[in-house]
Amino acid sequence: MADTTFDIIIIGAGPGGYVAAIKAGQLGYKTACIEEDNVGGVCLNWGCIPTKALLESAAMLAHLGHAKEFGVEIGGEVKGNLAQAVKRSRQVSDRLTRGVAFLFKKNQVTHLPGRGVLAGKGRVEYTPKDGGQKQTLAAKHVVLATGSRPKDLPFLRIDHERVWDSTDAMLATEAPKTLAIVGAGAIGCEYADVYAAFGTKVTIIEALDRLLPLEDKDCSAVVEKAYRKRGIEIYTAAKVQKADIAADKVTLTVETAKGETKTIEAERVLQAVGRAPNVENIGLEAAGVKLTERGFVQVDRQMRTSVEGIYAIGDVAGPPLLAHKGSHEGIACIEAIHGDPHAGIDYTNIPSCTYCHPEVASVGLTEAQAREQGYDVEIGTFPWSANGRALTAGETDGFVKIVRDKKYSELLGAHIVGPHATELIAEFVVGRQLETTVEEMDRAMHPHPTLSEAVGEAALAALGHPLHI
Repeated sequence: MADTTFDIIIIGAGPGGYVAAIKAGQLGYKTACIEEDNVGGVCLNWGCIPTKALLESAAMLAHLGHAKEFGVEIGGEVKGNLAQAVKRSRQVSDRLTRGVAFLFKKNQVTHLPGRGVLAGKGRVEYTPKDGGQKQTLAAKHVVLATGSRPKDLPFLRIDHERVWDSTDAMLATEAPKTLAIVGAGAIGCEYADVYAAFGTKVTIIEALDRLLPLEDKDCSAVVEKAYRKRGIEIYTAAKVQKADIAADKVTLTVETAKGETKTIEAERVLQAVGRAPNVENIGLEAAGVKLTERGFVQVDRQMRTSVEGIYAIGDVAGPPLLAHKGSHEGIACIEAIHGDPHAGIDYTNIPSCTYCHPEVASVGLTEAQAREQGYDVEIGTFPWSANGRALTAGETDGFVKIVRDKKYSELLGAHIVGPHATELIAEFVVGRQLETTVEEMDRAMHPHPTLSEAVGEAALAALGHPLHI
């Protein structure tokens, strides 16, 4: 490698790092992006993308199970083939990572496969992946985008055999007969969906009082009802007290919400209790970069750390640990470097999406949060059972829910559970970005028959005069 001096060096090529690198290249900066794994990071390679491919396979299995209702006759038994589903998910991921590599070339970004470590202000020690000689690179600006990794419990360590992390669950080519999932956030609920569809007896254990505890409680209730109907066993407000790992199974001792002791045996256990930032062994202490109390890199609104010229974006810079949040921070960071004083992120308008079936998506405040913050609120809910397009698709579980401030009719929050929730939430994100009122959400003409009509109907319901319920 001839060049050792750059304008911007980015450590990590996940959805934050690679987007930041492309943006920097577009703005004319001499940019290098260091990545020790494949470009695209966890999201493209081991998380967001391949899991959604598996969820599409799970959804297809579910749809085919009801094919006769739609007038479609299928000869023989419909069977799942997890190995083929995983193979397809890898093909999807590989295609996207190749696309990132192409975009690097298109925007003159130097991709450096290997490991990058801060070596002081404006310097990065680069160790090539191919075993080449270490080099010290220089740049006026260094962006940390090192991401995060799965957490585990002290008494239930991830061994990648009996106790899985999310990557293990994504790469398994044979569905276990039984699977216990510890944690009912987005990762836990999505894998519960996948494995239940492929014939596994799934048990979910969650320490808080409901599935998807960060979402609106009404949305959580719809998912729980749907999961129980599918035979998924659920324990909420439950704590795993002990784990005995044997050669052929794991035995969990669980304290239930009623204070009773329950023993749960499973062939595999999936740890889905959250993620930890990758802040170790990247030179933070030597460079003087400060961390928050929770262990994330401390940054300001323009992603600057406590050391001039060093920035942090994505998971390593704190929650929410979402790919789209990381990408937008990457853009904001480069724009700030470029001199835009207004560059930054509106953290009150970050959408949250869970791709289980039924899907869940939200933005803004929940009903409980709005009331706790002292707003005088009115709630508008429109069920999918009253939407023509949802009825034609046979997907009527759930609703669209709007949280409205009565004083100014501000759209405080929106919550969707049901078909294509993760697509529909964008309408509310754009609305809030433009500071819309709920009246304006209603007056915008929604085409018929579509799922999007439920957005306008929920707005009407929040104003106290729904039409179709």
